[in-house]
Amino acid sequence: MTDHRSIQTLLFFLVLGCCGMAAAQQTKWTEPFPPHRIAGNLYYVGSADLASYLITTDEGHVLINSSLEESVPLIRASVEKLGFKFTDIRILLISHAHSDHCAGSAEIVKQTGAKYWVMEQDADAVENGGAKKTRVGKGDYTQFPPAKVDRRLKDGEEIKLGGSVLVARLTAGHTLGCTTWTMQVMENGKPLNAVIIGSPNVNPGYVLVGNKNYPGIAMDYEKTFSVLKALPVDLFLGAHGGYYGMEGKHARMGTGAVNPFIDPEGYQRYVADREGAFRKEWEKQGKGK
Repeated sequence: MTDHRSIQTLLFFLVLGCCGMAAAQQTKWTEPFPPHRIAGNLYYVGSADLASYLITTDEGHVLINSSLEESVPLIRASVEKLGFKFTDIRILLISHAHSDHCAGSAEIVKQTGAKYWVMEQDADAVENGGAKKTRVGKGDYTQFPPAKVDRRLKDGEEIKLGGSVLVARLTAGHTLGCTTWTMQVMENGKPLNAVIIGSPNVNPGYVLVGNKNYPGIAMDYEKTFSVLKALPVDLFLGAHGGYYGMEGKHARMGTGAVNPFIDPEGYQRYVADREGAFRKEWEKQGKGK
């Protein structure tokens, strides 16, 4: 006969373990991490998990991701520790309209005077602070301080500053305007293709079948995986350091001949894993109904 108390105890510890992992992840969101050069003029200025990137040029800098409201002092300190002026940031970009990537935007714009450019499908959410009609997801991360968008970007649009060119790739699903950023950086006289994945993840509570607010969500995810699989990639990066094993790769910097952030195989494995997770959840929710 099944011992129901044993099952209840097991379930309790499973839930406790999941909560513990979530809490540890949240801690990394605000935990400082050494800012570092990834390659060329591309730098990491985020926390131990919330990734922010600085692209430096002689005409000013581009910052990708403002993270949480409380992240702004950390990002500023990281930029300045690298020897750059925070107030030289001219353009602010984000990966998508969730609080862990855009909640600090209004404050960064206030401190730097930067222009805020957002993929057009996420721009309304950014400007209304994640109001219900533009919200994707159900967690607290869907709401944040609103910020004025200076330019609404289109898929494939190029952002140019001081000789650097970033391309906005619409990789929707996670949000309506989730954006993967690509650019080439020069390292030792050779061009490297950098890919900063927005997010291919299906968060808990996402409705993939019969979603009245976002009826095309599953189709958008399918398009996203097609786009991601086709991109040329040398430097594998993402909106969270955990996507690409940032901490471990940073620890290996300078220990070998190859830059550890050059990881096209890891990129393809990650994309394949996330596509598999999406398809599994889609089937579970009743794909084709």
